Amino acid sequence: MSGTRLLNSSRQHRLALLLLGACFTVGTAAQSNADDFQGATHLMPFDEETINYSKVKEAGPIARLQEQIERGDVKLDHDDHFGYLPSLLAALNVPTNSQMLVFSKTSFQRERIAPKTPRAIFFNDDVYIGFVQGSSLLEISSVDPKLGGVFYTLEQTKVDRPKFVRTDQCLECHASAKTMGVPGHLVRSFATDENGVVDMTTGTSLVNHRTPIEERWGGWYVTGNSGKQIHRGNLFGKAAFARQEKEPGYMGNLTELKRYFDISEYPAGSSDIVALMVMEHQTHMHNFLTRLNYESTIALQQYGHINYLKNITEAFLRYLLFVEEAPFASPLRGTSGFAEGFAKQGPKDKRGRSLRELDLETRLFKFPCSYLIYSDAFDKLPVKLKERIYKRLWDILNEADASPAFEKLSSESRRAIREILLETKTDLPKYWKG
Repeated sequence: MSGTRLLNSSRQHRLALLLLGACFTVGTAAQSNADDFQGATHLMPFDEETINYSKVKEAGPIARLQEQIERGDVKLDHDDHFGYLPSLLAALNVPTNSQMLVFSKTSFQRERIAPKTPRAIFFNDDVYIGFVQGSSLLEISSVDPKLGGVFYTLEQTKVDRPKFVRTDQCLECHASAKTMGVPGHLVRSFATDENGVVDMTTGTSLVNHRTPIEERWGGWYVTGNSGKQIHRGNLFGKAAFARQEKEPGYMGNLTELKRYFDISEYPAGSSDIVALMVMEHQTHMHNFLTRLNYESTIALQQYGHINYLKNITEAFLRYLLFVEEAPFASPLRGTSGFAEGFAKQGPKDKRGRSLRELDLETRLFKFPCSYLIYSDAFDKLPVKLKERIYKRLWDILNEADASPAFEKLSSESRRAIREILLETKTDLPKYWKG
């Protein structure tokens, strides 16, 4: 895409969303993606006095980067082909090999998205960036430790000091039952026709690590080896889905996507299966943390305690510890190097173990406890709530909790997670160390 093709559009600027797709689904998916806890999907009063979402100045990575740009500490370079995208990825430490490609028309830039012109999404622990061919805008979302998902656009026109524009209009989709009732992120999957138009009659499902793999990635390209494990990636049009019924997995195990579109129009040629799975876990985890923050902040203001938050705390711990994770039918392998780079980030204990270590044989992570326990969103939860979470986590990892909800967590895994956290998490209560 040349500089002359970076089209200006005020309509795009107003309506651009970071809508992260998800899965064609029937039957068991509805059950596996039931409410996380009673009342989890009702819309929180996030724009009222206690939270004041739209009035509070955000403090996430995009806000920090904008301040650095204004001071002259950081300069975003403009590329004739991709605009500010390469420089923005580098400035935010977002790996290019995190690229995932979605061709379903699930964005307000839907007229530009199709199987031949998929939308690229890149991410790290707290930022998501969307790139659409020919668009005058980059779509950006960051995770604020207090506010949750905060959404921006960035004009691709070359200027001295690029300006991120916060757009709360994105909340029309990104603050709903699909995001746990808070400003957040979602991954969905749809069956589409040959042009990427969603077939709403197929049903939809929100995707996270509990969703069966065979029901994921409708509307997405997927590169990587999934063995005999069937999924719905790389399929569009009735003929493709009909053939999938006769030849399960016939479009699986792709290592390249040249057959579908010109990969030179994208920073990477992959849509990595491991990146997809990590993102699916992460987006829902971010929403959970935001929901916990909102619920506990409001409860403490109204009642002075969090005694009514037992259900959501227990649901959060089940998600944190992957106890409801959908198992793999075959080992999975990526193609982009994302898995290797992700695992190296740490932090690691003295034995070199990390919560970022991937398993990919029968489950996503070797040590099933979310790496987002190190995130700002977790660290900045209200103190009383963190105390409760740490006490419950201590009981579970030391097997003082024998409840059926955590019985799938082996003694070996509990011990390893506890040991890793003891060496890498600096704010643990004293009784953990005693």
